[in-house]
Amino acid sequence: MKFKYFSVLPQDMQSKPPTIKEIARLLKLSISTVSRALHDHRSIGIATKQKVKSLAAELNYEPNQTAIFLQQGKTKTIGVILPELAEDFFSTAVNAIEDIAYEQNYTVLLAQSHDDEEREKQLVEKMKNHRVDGLLISVAKNTSSYEHFEQLKKYNIPIVFFDRIPCLKNIHFVACNMETGTIQALNYLIKKGHRAIGLINGPINLYASTERRDGYINALLKNRLKFDPSLVINCDLTKKEVELAMDKLLKNRRKVTAVVTFNDYVALYAINYLRHNNVKSANEIVFVSYSNLPLIQYMHHVPAASVEQYPYKQGQKATEILLDILKQKDEDKPENEAFYKVIIESNLIENLK
Repeated sequence: MKFKYFSVLPQDMQSKPPTIKEIARLLKLSISTVSRALHDHRSIGIATKQKVKSLAAELNYEPNQTAIFLQQGKTKTIGVILPELAEDFFSTAVNAIEDIAYEQNYTVLLAQSHDDEEREKQLVEKMKNHRVDGLLISVAKNTSSYEHFEQLKKYNIPIVFFDRIPCLKNIHFVACNMETGTIQALNYLIKKGHRAIGLINGPINLYASTERRDGYINALLKNRLKFDPSLVINCDLTKKEVELAMDKLLKNRRKVTAVVTFNDYVALYAINYLRHNNVKSANEIVFVSYSNLPLIQYMHHVPAASVEQYPYKQGQKATEILLDILKQKDEDKPENEAFYKVIIESNLIENLK
């Protein structure tokens, strides 16, 4: 039997989504009784359940999922803040994040810092105000203060960092081993006879920059080569800064024959700078980069090799860790003092083009 109650509703209510309150009013039941009936609570009789569910179906009632989640103290939403979605690395990582989140019935709220510290701080605040259950973050390259991350502890919002990791001790993170990747890159170039090898590195405050520098120095020392600080240039990774860095290397008293760049985009900027300025040694300088992005296959002068950083695996593992932390919260398990610190080994991929 179907219930016809549309005529009872005021005209202005007929276009609005029906609520439990309206169902309760039409059936002359309490709101709590209707709620329990819709959730098959054992305290409600079969006849009442059928009556409530039949009217709910007639009115096309749908439960307010947000209200339910908030009542449970969660929103089933995870926030993601990353530098640039346009970069293939981060778009691949987001694919993994959404795949894992979807499997666990979580919604992903995505935002970009565009490598701006102030914007990153505002986004963290907005994510908190949207009551995300947890955050996945890859830090902006210019971020030098991490108070906005520390503030989230007051609201019991866990963070898992990936790829770009802040210099903080007690954090959850997933990252690729850039030091060993750099050692592989240097060994590769040294075996090919290169001795004057430049390094166009990222900002000093990035932990990944420190790893690259450490790997660079260690590889040289293990091969009994002297470390020359003038061959290591830090920059903000913009096209202009990369070009200035490349120009400095060209003017170095030593004739640079190979350059290791922070990532494939930096390699692209450096190579185009050489070509557009008709540098005679442009085709003689060998480049090795990081990320191993698909775009290098379409470059005129491709890097000889690139360190694979496995963005999908990083995004996947970071999401799994965050969901595991949230699951422990749901089960009211005592907070684990240990922190997830996952290091994925990098791998040098030679470009055979």
